[in-house]
Amino acid sequence: MSPSVSGASSSSSSGYTAQSSSTTDPTAPVTENMFLQLLVAQLQNQDPTNPADSTQFVSQLAQFQTMEQSLNQGQDISAIRADLDQMVATQTVTTTPSS
Repeated sequence: MSPSVSGASSSSSSGYTAQSSSTTDPTAPVTENMFLQLLVAQLQNQDPTNPADSTQFVSQLAQFQTMEQSLNQGQDISAIRADLDQMVATQTVTTTPSS
């Protein structure tokens, strides 16, 4: 009845594998997969007679959404920067006088 970690991975991203906390690098940057691993582990290991507070769960989902939006914004900014760099390079080539 409980969802498996591999089942959760098929909907989030390909290549997702569960890792134990002992093999995770503590200096590695936080990623979506790490957050999902923690959330799924928390859900799998909660006591059925004393489930997690729904307010806390909603708060964690909101944090995940905020993190995902931040990552998407960073990717968008990087794409915009690459496009601007390409435009500047193109303008530099077309405006330089040929000798």
